Amino acid sequence: MLMGFLFIWLITALGLWIVTRIVPGVRVNSTGGLLWAALVLGLVNAFIRPILWILTLPLTVFTFGLFALVVNAFTLWLTAAMVRDFEIDGFGSALLAALVMALLGVVGFILVSWMMMGEVHWIMYRSGSGMYF
Repeated sequence: MLMGFLFIWLITALGLWIVTRIVPGVRVNSTGGLLWAALVLGLVNAFIRPILWILTLPLTVFTFGLFALVVNAFTLWLTAAMVRDFEIDGFGSALLAALVMALLGVVGFILVSWMMMGEVHWIMYRSGSGMYF
């Protein structure tokens, strides 16, 4: 479990680093700031984003899922507000950063699928107290 957490944290940090190289208006001032921003983004995505998804579900459905980019941009913008060394100039830059992060996620899934020769499986574990995915 710890290895999975560390792997996702580092992949998120890599994605944020790529975003800082591509998107104008998104900056990170140090490696420590990048790692801290990835950790805070993971916590924001774990605790705040689900609430935002529920509150904005009708608007997301009405826009055929495009409003999800606005929610993701808000989580990035909120992360930048909490981390001193991670800066986003405005919400437009956050929206573009959210789009780049989404595209990086798709590319990452395609690469993993290709490396696994097209057989990506979600693993389900059963225990006495419940199921885990």
